[in-house]
Amino acid sequence: MKIAELIASHSDPLTIVKPYIIAEAGVNHEGSMDLAKRLIDEAREGGAHAIKFQTYKAETLASKNSPAYWDLSKESNDSQYKLFKKYDKFWKKEFEVLKVYCDEAGIEFLSTPFDLESATFLADLMDVFKISSSDITNKPFIEFICDFKKPIILSTGASDISEVEEAVAWVDGKGNALALLHCILNYPTDDKNANLAMISDLKRKFPGRAIGYSDHTLPKNMKTLEVAVLLGASILEKHFTHDKSLPGNDHYHAMDKKDLIAFNQNLNHLFTLLGENKKRSVPSEEPARKNARRSLVAQRDILAGKSIALEDVTWKRPAGGISPRELEFVIGRQAGKDIRADNILLWSDFEK
Repeated sequence: MKIAELIASHSDPLTIVKPYIIAEAGVNHEGSMDLAKRLIDEAREGGAHAIKFQTYKAETLASKNSPAYWDLSKESNDSQYKLFKKYDKFWKKEFEVLKVYCDEAGIEFLSTPFDLESATFLADLMDVFKISSSDITNKPFIEFICDFKKPIILSTGASDISEVEEAVAWVDGKGNALALLHCILNYPTDDKNANLAMISDLKRKFPGRAIGYSDHTLPKNMKTLEVAVLLGASILEKHFTHDKSLPGNDHYHAMDKKDLIAFNQNLNHLFTLLGENKKRSVPSEEPARKNARRSLVAQRDILAGKSIALEDVTWKRPAGGISPRELEFVIGRQAGKDIRADNILLWSDFEK
């Protein structure tokens, strides 16, 4: 299923579903087309449904005096402008090439626009728009993107619920289908700050919408994403790299192909454990139904013609006789024959 179909058709079922996985490559291609294609290939091989880039120009994204808000021990640039300028080399022509490459590789192409020009040319390349947490209060930009009449994925990092509600109202006012992603805007996010329970709050407050999770925790064993799925996240987004040891703001807290493969294996096992979503007895339990359940049993010898009293009866394994739930219909009946102590009671033991 394409992400646009998932967003448009979502009806907030109680069923936990396998998530749509977005590998957030961002600008980890570092301006190299060969590396961007490698990221696409490795995301597909790892089991991602989509790969997402970021499209911006430093001049339209940040003023030259914009301060850093990341871990300077991992990324030494102390200016947002300087960092964005370092990675803003890809533009319309490059993303058109990457779109074709994604189509050939069998993975959905996405890129987050950060200005009007990039949103305009990306509209021809994508079925869905992703809007960054940083633009959740950017009403003119959100409304501009909505005018392309495509579904919207909106991250909600660093926002209060009133701000989320306001942004949802802007999108609803334009009539676009909308998915919301819980997100904590720390790079990386400490486990103690992940607040995955906020996924449940978004599901309660915005019923009928796809709710997902954009993860910035260190990948470690990928359990964070598993918990998000169990809480109902139907879309997962996580930063993606080919080499977590590289310097820079994104690589060290991103997942790589091995992490993604491991997560998908864990996910398959998780859904094996989850199984069906409607309570019923499953075929493997049939021996237990026959042998671990109980039947009514004669507590002592019962002579033919005796009216059955409560003290004449107990209940023991296996099933197959009269169920204990029928006890009230046994008391007061007359034995149609002699019944030995410890015999399982059958309806044929009684007079009609």
